[in-house]
Amino acid sequence: MKTETTETEIRNLVNSWLKAVLDGNMDAIVSHYAPDILAFDAVSQLQFRGVDAYRKHWEACLALCPGPMVFEIHDPEISAGDDAAFCHALIRCGGAGDNGEEKAGWMRMTACYRRLNGQWKIVHEHFSAPFDIESGRALLDLTP
Repeated sequence: MKTETTETEIRNLVNSWLKAVLDGNMDAIVSHYAPDILAFDAVSQLQFRGVDAYRKHWEACLALCPGPMVFEIHDPEISAGDDAAFCHALIRCGGAGDNGEEKAGWMRMTACYRRLNGQWKIVHEHFSAPFDIESGRALLDLTP
């Protein structure tokens, strides 16, 4: 069935993207994105337009994790059609500080894919964290 095949293709891309992030391989990370990606990340700005802007953001984020990186995808759900697909999951991300202490928190992630010139690319990615409305503080210590 085509949908099952497409879902497998997207799952393989998610795993490839995860490996690229854990390896800190910037070229491999951005190879997953469409040139005109629109990304909403939970860190530093409201949005990133285009793969070059998003690459710079990824570089800055990876620089914040000089020690062992934590980047785990939990319970990814994939829905796929012929030319569009999406994946949503919970992400545990962070890293070890200079003292070796792990600092990681839970976030939400959604990635939207389109088949462009025969290849699946992420056209929109969204990371977010719930927050306490009274304090404005991100709630990164919540667990699934």
